[in-house]
Amino acid sequence: MSIYNTTVFMPSEFTLIGIPGLESVQCWIGIPFCAMYLMAMIGNSLLLIIIKSEHSLHQPMYIFLGMLGVTDIALSTSIVPKMLGIFWFHVTEIYFDSCLLQMWLIHTFQGIESDILLAMALDRYVAICYPLRHAAIFSHQLVTQIAAMVTLRAAVLVAPCLVLIKFRLQFYHTTVISHSYCEHMAVVKLVAENIRVNKIYGLFVAFTVAGLDIVLITLSYIQIFITVFRLPQKEARLKAFNTCVAHICVFLQFYSLGFFSFFAHRFGSHIPPYIHILFSSTYLLVPPFLNPLVYGAKTKQIRVHMIKIFCS
Repeated sequence: MSIYNTTVFMPSEFTLIGIPGLESVQCWIGIPFCAMYLMAMIGNSLLLIIIKSEHSLHQPMYIFLGMLGVTDIALSTSIVPKMLGIFWFHVTEIYFDSCLLQMWLIHTFQGIESDILLAMALDRYVAICYPLRHAAIFSHQLVTQIAAMVTLRAAVLVAPCLVLIKFRLQFYHTTVISHSYCEHMAVVKLVAENIRVNKIYGLFVAFTVAGLDIVLITLSYIQIFITVFRLPQKEARLKAFNTCVAHICVFLQFYSLGFFSFFAHRFGSHIPPYIHILFSSTYLLVPPFLNPLVYGAKTKQIRVHMIKIFCS
């Protein structure tokens, strides 16, 4: 009978407290988060406008870049408005189903972004290692199929996490989530029941998506570097390497922050909660903010068209 007296049965809503330990300064923390969000929206929107309006950019690499921009806009929009509502207006309550929806959107868009980075790495691999066959392999039909596949794969893999929480877990120690958004493990840790299945499936999804993608991306770039260093001319090596610099920068910043957040949630009990929450929130906002800056600075075609827009 004690479980009924000390727990909450099927709560209708949760309370997001934001960044535990920093509640008094959250209003100031929200300012850089809001600035990054606005810059991400403007930068990625400019990228999409340039890619759509310039026929010369209707190539697989830039189409994947446009898909990345759409994903970044959707990912940041699923987090920041509610987060700023907590920081600035103390709107901490969120309905149970809304929390699950936000969780599904966040983890789905994370999976889509990881898969797009893999597609971009494979595109560079074929373009550099098999340049004469690139146009035949990466046709518009294949690009469309990749877009549909990465979206479906992430959505389907993440959906059982919601089903397991919704229909398997009923009793919760508390309804207060020590986080600024609804993250899978942050919600599961509130449960007063056996959560082994939820943890195992969460690890399965993480390693199926991010783990497999990292291995394939790493192998692709290893093969790219081997091919580049075999080129006889220095100018050709620099030109081939420059086409990959932006992808490598985005790849490193996305996965380095992501893995810190992932392992801190599961094994970082000694890490102060406010550091973990700050890193988790930054991890989801920095890629959408930096991606258009990195590609705008490192990709000549994007840079030229962006300068034309600002000059006009």
